[in-house]
Amino acid sequence: MTETPESTAVVIVGAGVAGLALGNFLLRNGIGCVVLEKNSREYVEQRQRAGTLDTRGVRMFREWGLEEVVEGDPITQAEGGFFIDGEEMPIDIEEDSESLFCPQQVLVRNLTDVFLRDGGDLRFEAADVGLEDIDSEHPLVRYQDTAGAPRAISCDFIAGCDGYHGVSRATIPEGVLTRYSHEYGYAWLSILAEVATRHPSGMAIHSRGLAGMIPRGANASRIYLQCPLDDTLEQWPDERIWSELEARFGTFVSTGPIIEKRVLPLRSVVYSPMSHGKLYLLGDAAHIVPPMSAKGINLALNDAEVLARAVIRQIQQGDSSLLDSYSDTCLSHIWNYQAFAAWITEIMHNAGDTSYAGEFRKQIARAELQRQFTSPAANQLFGELTSGVN
Repeated sequence: MTETPESTAVVIVGAGVAGLALGNFLLRNGIGCVVLEKNSREYVEQRQRAGTLDTRGVRMFREWGLEEVVEGDPITQAEGGFFIDGEEMPIDIEEDSESLFCPQQVLVRNLTDVFLRDGGDLRFEAADVGLEDIDSEHPLVRYQDTAGAPRAISCDFIAGCDGYHGVSRATIPEGVLTRYSHEYGYAWLSILAEVATRHPSGMAIHSRGLAGMIPRGANASRIYLQCPLDDTLEQWPDERIWSELEARFGTFVSTGPIIEKRVLPLRSVVYSPMSHGKLYLLGDAAHIVPPMSAKGINLALNDAEVLARAVIRQIQQGDSSLLDSYSDTCLSHIWNYQAFAAWITEIMHNAGDTSYAGEFRKQIARAELQRQFTSPAANQLFGELTSGVN
């Protein structure tokens, strides 16, 4: 018997920030879409990641009529600070700033609730997703539903929002994409702890290395400690983590159960072009910025908005110009953010531990930091960094 697939305008692979934002943007404009997510709803809504939307991101949701997804959440934000050798530096957030502390799990939950409330089609636990005929007019997306039954959806466009290791980018034929990457030579020990973030919180520069303590919920904190690239988790028992964090901030810190820790080498990655045929890559599927920049979530949202406007223009007006320029438009924005990410990552790490770049580079980095603290715009920047490193 011949298979008759479902049909929709857009299949979105991945229910993270990029996928759900795109789904909501399209739904608000009458564009049919199906969101496929390989994990359960519980898993997706508990996934801990970035915590700050910049002013542009907050205004984006308002312009699309989605301001409710960033309002009224019961998560308390600790007063973020910036410390150098134990001394807290002055940070004054500009009055017109609309940057907002909003952990990813909160934003994803809110985007999910609104999408489903408004009639969106979101399918969790979609296994073995495969993309076929992405060069054709109507590509096909296959998957297995929660009962293990094979399903197929014919569509006009596919949005690959399934992360760096997802199926979307892997589907693009070899030789089409160029990968640009940079390894910074720094690594972070990343820790998730069941402890409320109180003062001190934010980022600390110290000769022992960079440190961070960022709220990730009412009783959860993400902790970062700069460490050598070849460090192992066995070298970081819980007692050492708390002792090192306290030493780098130069004051007492609250402790609690540690539920996750891993070593993360810092890197930047960009794939170009960000589309092939009817497949468009968004978020981590197309680019990665080091967490020091706190910009990953905002880049993903920009991709979602650019693609949403392009699809809407094509379907409603028959104009493909925005789709044709999707990759170039996004990449121009991405490279600007990558430039910022490289600048802030190197300054923040060189200003502390001299074993990486030496005493001269440390003094240069310290001078740059001191200059930045005299600038209102820089104070805004450091306010965002201390409240929501990725």
